[in-house]
Amino acid sequence: MPETPLRIGLLQCGHVHPEVAADLGDYPELFAELLAPHGIELTTFDVDHDQFPTDLEAFDGWVISGSANSAYDDLPWIHRTEDLLRQMITDEIPMVAVCFGHQLLAQAMGSTVAKAADGWGAGVHAYEFLGEPEPWMVPPPSAPVRVIASHQDQVTALPDGAVLLARTDHCPIAAFTLGPTAFAIQPHPEFTAAVSRGLVERRRDRIGAEASDAALASLDQPLDRDLVGGWMAAFLRQAAAVARARP
Repeated sequence: MPETPLRIGLLQCGHVHPEVAADLGDYPELFAELLAPHGIELTTFDVDHDQFPTDLEAFDGWVISGSANSAYDDLPWIHRTEDLLRQMITDEIPMVAVCFGHQLLAQAMGSTVAKAADGWGAGVHAYEFLGEPEPWMVPPPSAPVRVIASHQDQVTALPDGAVLLARTDHCPIAAFTLGPTAFAIQPHPEFTAAVSRGLVERRRDRIGAEASDAALASLDQPLDRDLVGGWMAAFLRQAAAVARARP
């Protein structure tokens, strides 16, 4: 029997490079392609253009997207989005925060975000998931999980009460949970190899020639994006059930 659809709001915090998005889709299309097979129906709020939701509890949960901005940029829409994330944590509203979203959640809850000492993370990275798999990790990881990275900033310390889930040598805090209703992950499971290729080619000057060549060479590796997309959906379902059970 098909699972009941979940109505999820997408806080779109930025946009994929327009030349890449024209062919392969922007965040709403990329997340829809990843999550629709798992019964997720998305409604987008373009928060970096001041399109904010008025009722967080009108949806079963939320996904917070990536962005070309830094979490520490002093922009009104970033501060307002931080306020929303703090409200979600306080009210135990389900969320999955991705890349910039992962960083902004950590910052909103008192942690810090900074540029990685060894530069950009780009292309396919292998993430080590730690400890016993969570109940929503079905199937569980049997080896390092390979998904696309695309970031220069990263979380430098866990927020109070967070549980570290995944790491790499480049990114020691690559995923965490915060309470029963928040899951944050640094890489981009919504990105395909083609999206990564398009972004790396257009950011070569920023990423650097050597790191760009390594990233492009990595894109022949198989990706576990469908696995992580399933985890995201399962987490949102579990968290929504927790939220509905509250007195």
